Formats: sequence, structure tokens, C-alpha cells
Amino acid sequence: MTVLFMILGLLLLVFIDVPIAVAMGVVALVAMLASSGLDALPDLALVLFTGATSFPLIAIPLFILAGAIMNAGGISQRLIALASALIGFVRGGLAMVTIGASLFFAEISGSAVADVAALGSILIPAMKKKGYPGEFAAAVTSSAATLAVVIPPSIPMILYAVMAGSSVVELFVAGIVPGVLGGLLMMAITYAVAVRRNYPVEEVFRVSRVVRTLREAAWALLLPVIILGGIFGGWVTATEGAGLAVLAALVIGGLIYRELTWATTRAAMIEAGQQTAVVMLLVATSALLGEYLTAMQVPQQVAQSIIGLTDNPIYVLALLNVFFLLIGMFLHSAAAIILVVPIVMPLVNAAGIDPVHFGLVVTLNLGIGQQTPPVASVLVTACSIAKADVWEVSKVNLRFIGVLAAMLLLVTYVPAIPMALVELFYR
Repeated sequence: MTVLFMILGLLLLVFIDVPIAVAMGVVALVAMLASSGLDALPDLALVLFTGATSFPLIAIPLFILAGAIMNAGGISQRLIALASALIGFVRGGLAMVTIGASLFFAEISGSAVADVAALGSILIPAMKKKGYPGEFAAAVTSSAATLAVVIPPSIPMILYAVMAGSSVVELFVAGIVPGVLGGLLMMAITYAVAVRRNYPVEEVFRVSRVVRTLREAAWALLLPVIILGGIFGGWVTATEGAGLAVLAALVIGGLIYRELTWATTRAAMIEAGQQTAVVMLLVATSALLGEYLTAMQVPQQVAQSIIGLTDNPIYVLALLNVFFLLIGMFLHSAAAIILVVPIVMPLVNAAGIDPVHFGLVVTLNLGIGQQTPPVASVLVTACSIAKADVWEVSKVNLRFIGVLAAMLLLVTYVPAIPMALVELFYR
């Protein structure tokens, strides 16, 4: 009964626009005081501190900072120009450039919100200028940014790995095939819509332009090689790879492209600090909630209740898909992972589901939540840039949400799609 009141209290605070991190902290504090009295207070600060100081979590601010520096240093613009030269001649090519650039940008930032904020500010106005409806421009940019966090590195995957005690590197590898396949499906749908609605061709294909943009973007293309090559090769951990990403972005943007100044670097650091503060406050306050739920043995009770209904992994995954789709509509992905994953992991383990496989299922579920109101953090960011109505964009976005849903079903019930590379290289 206490847990039910906690959930209702959390939802009430969220609906009256209390920040989720603050709402979780308040609910946890009230629950701990109700169960243990004032004796619980001395431990609160320690729980908050230790909850946010796990070594793998250091990768989060570093990847966010790398993405901010990449945008400030002219790296993202060069990648957009290269993508435009390669596929801009196809009808609807500028929308496809958006998808391709999002997939590439997320390989450095790991954040869908950072992706849509950085690239959307450039590509959404460009699409509108070329004659694309604002609603379509916002929809394709938003959904591509969400799909991109399935491709490594991914901040939701890092959070999941910490909460589930799983391997960050294996999660990164598992996301490669679903991410690329989903990107191709989005491009196919974009092309079909562009042909039907006669969206414009960017410009004719010219080998000279491809060569020129490739030469200009050559250093930028080294970033994912440095980051992912080091991580997958076993030379660095994911956290150390994030540090390399920051260093490489500084060197390429500042010394090679010479577009980083003290002012732009400072602005990038402030932007990254603000984004990091939001995530880490969620981590810290969720540690309080996790402490209480663990003490009350809520995860074990949830696991036993569902196992009492069925222990078939197929049905368990179906139930968990519905569960995560629902909470993804009301909670940001970081909050949902931190709050819910520790509760359901006993059930996942009892059903014999691979934690890495389940991590991809969780990431895609919460990615769909980033596109579905009322929270829809990524969609709202894209709509703000496009100056478009959220509900009108949501109607257009249904076809792209369909791609995310199709990838979710494939990943859930065809485990070879995410796990083949993991089995090949790590098991």
C-alpha cells in the first residue's frame, strides 16, 4: 500500500510540473521518514552522494561535453555537408541527410536531446526553407535522434548498465545492428513520403562535391573511430572513451578546424554542465528511492508476482514491454531506467532473459516514450525549434514511431538481431 501511495504521489507531483528529480527526492524522503522516522535523516546525504559517484557514470558528462564541443567547433556542420553530398540528390534527400547526420552525431554525444538540439537548429530551418512542412521536419528530426541513441555510445545504455550490473561494451555492440537497420527503414519511409508529396531534391550528385566535403570532414570522421575503436578493441573503458571523445573534439575543433574560441568553448561547457546537472540530480534522488524500495523488498515482490502468473520469457517480455511503454509516456528515459530497472531485474534474471538483450528492449521502449506526449522530451525540443504544434507533429510522427515499434518487436522476439555481434566477439 505504501508503494502505491508513493507512485500516486510521484505522478501527482509530475503532473503539477514539479521536476522529476525533485519529485522522486520528495517521495523518497516522505516514505523513509514514514517508515524509519527521523533516524533516516543522517544517511540521506550519504545515499545521495554515493548514488551519483559510480565510475561508469562519469562517461555521461564527458559524452555530453564532447557533443557540445563538436557542435561549437564546426564538426557537425561538416558532417551534414558530407551527408548532403552523398544522398542529397535523392528526392527527400535533405530529410535523409537529417537521419544520417543524427545517427552519426549520436555516436559522439550519446544523447537524443543533444542530438536534436544541435542538428535540429541547423536542419529543421533548412528543410522548411526548401519547402518541407514544419511538422514533417520536426517529426523526422525527432525520431531519428531517438533511434540514434540505440547506436553506441548511448547515455541510456550507460545508465542501464550501472543499474542492472551489465556490461556497457556489450550493450554498445548489441545496439549497432538495430540502430543501422532502423535508420535504413526510416530513410525508406522518408523516400516514400517525399515521392508521394513531391518534396524537393537537394541538388544533383557531383563527385567533386563528395570529394571536397569528404576531405573537409575527414578529421570529423575520425571521432567515432577513436571512440568506438578504443572501446570495442578493449584499449579503453566506456568512461575513458568518453574522455578521449572530449580531447579529440577539442583538438579537431580547435587546432585543426580552428573554429573553437574561448567564448564558444565556455558556452559549450556551460551547456554540457546544465544537461549533466539534470541527469545526475535524477541519479542522486533516485538512489534515495532505490534505497527505500530495496529495504522494503519491492523488486523481489514484483518479480514473484509476475512469475506467479507466468515464467515464460516470451510472455514476461510482452508484459515488460507494455509496462515500459506506459511509464515511458510519463517519465524521462533516465528517470525510468534509474527508477524501474532495479525493480524488474530480479524478474528478468528469474525468467532467464539475457540482461544485455533486455537492455536493448528497455532502450527502445523508452525511446518510443521520447516521442509520445505528455512528456516526449525529444519531440518537444524538435517542435520548439520548428515552431510547430506538438499534436500536429505527433500525427505526422506516427509513421516514424511505427519504425521504432517494429524495431522493438524485432529486438524483443528475434534476439539474434541485437545479440549476434555480442555472441561473435564477446562470448
